Amino acid sequence: MKIISYNVNGLRAAIKKGFLEWLEKENPDIICLQETKMQEDQLDKLAFEALGYHQYWNMAEKKGYSGVGILTKIKPDHFSKGMGIPEYDREGRVIRLDFNGFTLINSYFPSGSSGDDRQAFKMQYLADMQIFIDHLKKDRPDIVLCGDYNICHKAKDINHPERHKNSSGFLPEERAWMDRFVGSGFIDSFREFDSGSGKYSWWSYRANSRAKNLGWRIDYHMITENLRPKLLNAGILPDVSHSDHCPVWVELEGEG
Repeated sequence: MKIISYNVNGLRAAIKKGFLEWLEKENPDIICLQETKMQEDQLDKLAFEALGYHQYWNMAEKKGYSGVGILTKIKPDHFSKGMGIPEYDREGRVIRLDFNGFTLINSYFPSGSSGDDRQAFKMQYLADMQIFIDHLKKDRPDIVLCGDYNICHKAKDINHPERHKNSSGFLPEERAWMDRFVGSGFIDSFREFDSGSGKYSWWSYRANSRAKNLGWRIDYHMITENLRPKLLNAGILPDVSHSDHCPVWVELEGEG
């Protein structure tokens, strides 16, 4: 079973750049989308149905902002959206699907780059996400938490780390949260197969950053430790360019 996570930075814009044609060719079992930037009534749901996908969406109240969705060829047993915290749920940041073998959470973590207020919002989101996951694990111990975390965990996950030590997304307190999250029983699936540097999932549109590979690895599939025996492979698709992000993928044994 192949699961892709992809921050599309505007789904309608990505579709104009060939997203649907790529999706048909790539043909993942499940794809988790972040930053859809649209309302549900703006979706062409028939286009996804034609490709064989069930679809689940959580849109922000604010138009043209945030939003997440999951397209899946495996019908889930349960669908819910949000974390039960209005400040986050208004921004359309979380979808949960339960399958026979695991729970899939797709999240678009906040960015703190626009100022101190949003950085504080981001740090509170991180704390509340840990509580949300810890509670969920009591009943659903097999979890995949994928999405745009807006954090580079290690120095090798960012270009020129010495230049970014004061940048949101690479702050010591954000990286410490990642340490604690992994320590709570999660695996960075990509790092099970690739320990090298220079592998990124987001590049700024400025200064020709993508061509120079001046990127950040901020998109993840984190899986609980007890899913390790089912972890087959994981990777990044840096040449896919409908967005300033690229897709990241994980392959797990089983069919949901």
